[in-house]
Amino acid sequence: MNESKLMNRAADNIRILAASMVEKANSGHPGGAMGGADFINVLFSEFLVYDPQNPRWEGRDRFFLDPGHMSPMLYSVLALTGKYTLAELAQFRQWGSPTPGHPEVDIMRGVENTSGPLGQGHTFAVGAAIAAKFLKARFGEVMSQTIYAYISDGGIQEEISQGAGRIAGTLGLDNLIMFYDSNDIQLSTETKEVTAENVAMKYKAWDWNVIEINGNDPDAIRTALKEAKAESKRPTLIIGKTTMGKGARKADGSSYEANCATHGAPLGGDAYINTIKNLGGNPDEPFVIFPEVAELYAKRTEDLKKIVAEKYAAKAEWAKTNPELAAKMANFFAGKAPKVNWDAIEQKPNVATRAASATVLGALATQVENMVVASADLSNSDKTDGFLKKTHAFKRGDFSGAFFQAGVSELSMACVCIGMSLHGGVIPACATFFVFSDYMKPAIRMAALMEQPVKFIWSHDAFRVGEDGPTHEPVEQEAQIRLMEKLKNHKGHNSMLVLRPADAEETTIAWKLAMENIYTPTALILSRQNIVSLPTGNDYAQVAKGAYIVAGSDENPDVTLVASGSEVATLIAGAELLRKDGVKVRIVSAPSEGLFRSQDKAYQESVLPAGAKIFGLTAGLPVNLQGLVGANGKVFGLESFGFSAPYTVLDEKLGFTAANVYNQVKEML
Repeated sequence: MNESKLMNRAADNIRILAASMVEKANSGHPGGAMGGADFINVLFSEFLVYDPQNPRWEGRDRFFLDPGHMSPMLYSVLALTGKYTLAELAQFRQWGSPTPGHPEVDIMRGVENTSGPLGQGHTFAVGAAIAAKFLKARFGEVMSQTIYAYISDGGIQEEISQGAGRIAGTLGLDNLIMFYDSNDIQLSTETKEVTAENVAMKYKAWDWNVIEINGNDPDAIRTALKEAKAESKRPTLIIGKTTMGKGARKADGSSYEANCATHGAPLGGDAYINTIKNLGGNPDEPFVIFPEVAELYAKRTEDLKKIVAEKYAAKAEWAKTNPELAAKMANFFAGKAPKVNWDAIEQKPNVATRAASATVLGALATQVENMVVASADLSNSDKTDGFLKKTHAFKRGDFSGAFFQAGVSELSMACVCIGMSLHGGVIPACATFFVFSDYMKPAIRMAALMEQPVKFIWSHDAFRVGEDGPTHEPVEQEAQIRLMEKLKNHKGHNSMLVLRPADAEETTIAWKLAMENIYTPTALILSRQNIVSLPTGNDYAQVAKGAYIVAGSDENPDVTLVASGSEVATLIAGAELLRKDGVKVRIVSAPSEGLFRSQDKAYQESVLPAGAKIFGLTAGLPVNLQGLVGANGKVFGLESFGFSAPYTVLDEKLGFTAANVYNQVKEML
């Protein structure tokens, strides 16, 4: 069989497997997988460099799938590489199967990212390409990699693609190659019905190298990939005009290609049978790898072993010459919490927690060499400039710094940072105002789902943003983020660590907890305004328990006051008034309910006894503290949007004063 026929045969094998997976599950998307089979076959059988025996090899190329509904295509080609069995493909979308409806990150099986929400997968690839550039700037050719991405019409249309395209072009990510599966068909309509844009011109405007080809022609695909690999200044977009449902036949034998019906439903009945026959398979036994295709991929495996052996040998020679760099690289990829001299960090009293965070970031910039910090055009306000002052921002041709100026694109920034984390070797953090976490929610959820330890830094945490008014004053955002503390991931951990520190010293401990959390994302919620420090002698080590007593630890208090963030200082001021009235008061700082509820019952009871009278104060929705206060208590919070005025005026108008704490507690008692 000549090369051209063999490549078509292998692509048809992928099409048969993909269509059969969907048919057996009676659920899924066969059309896109069938149309994209030619590209994925050429990529995996000729270009993608990975170690068949060590999937975690840090120097491997990465492949990021954006349209997660095309998982049958990915699972099928990975079955050809030996990462999935045919039996596992036959269990597509079933309970306990390693082939879920949308791919979930599994490095050992060759799945580099979880994908599903369109637009995010290719943005992860941009982040991975930045991480690869960052690491190559430090370690040289041993970290020469290509990052491949695959995007569909839906991903191109999602707004996040603008951020990803702009960033990749601006930074000149020539190590990024993306295939655009342009098949003109969407789930419910033809693409021309929803967009008239010139995608090629759009990406050229972002300074991408754009190549347009027949995406079902393996020779054209091969030529385009070679050209893309040779590009040395720009990312490359290969626009492949493909046929949705390529090879599909209706029940009467006529073409079922380029049809919306093949996009998101099984082919069904005689249409499925005719399709499998048309592709050269057996409808009665479709889960088969053709012998000649198995031979093609076996040869690629042997070729890869030789390629990888040469790369390992080059790395060994490099390590012999650069032992310190080799040790540093191994440490970067070890996935362990970095060593930081936390005790040496000195905080000024009575400052905003965003300023305290800047102090910590200044220390991290000099002590954690693989940390990258990003800001959505707010570094001087969210105070990530504490990090930036010790390094410099990435720019085209220079990734020796460690700061990513993302521009005004919170969702894109978050996904890029997740991509850095997925690549490995880099500890990413990204920052903006807390109210703009709304833009980031889809990415936050994906970070939690993939268990990626990205650090989300959110400043301007409450209505005390003041004069900017309700558009910039978070109210409901904390409640939304704290829901992630209550959600368990597949390993049983809280899906996110959420920390809202009460003063500068708590901020240092919060950052310590964030850097030591290598299992899930962390949120740091920080104040704009200065906060009076907690009483002298406070045991800040207790922050790690999520909630702890900071003042008035009477064994039998009349009332316990609980809050997080700047409201703790307000409680302390209110407690002074209550004590003058003879009320015995305990004050609890609760930066993380999730951490607190993970402590043993005895500790929880010692801080917030069941049945005790508890008063909570929150600058957000009362539900923020309801789980801590309980049925016998009372929460004073906001139940409306904010207002435009100086924050000191808002404190008075909205009741966040010592006097109102006194009044609320007296009324409760």
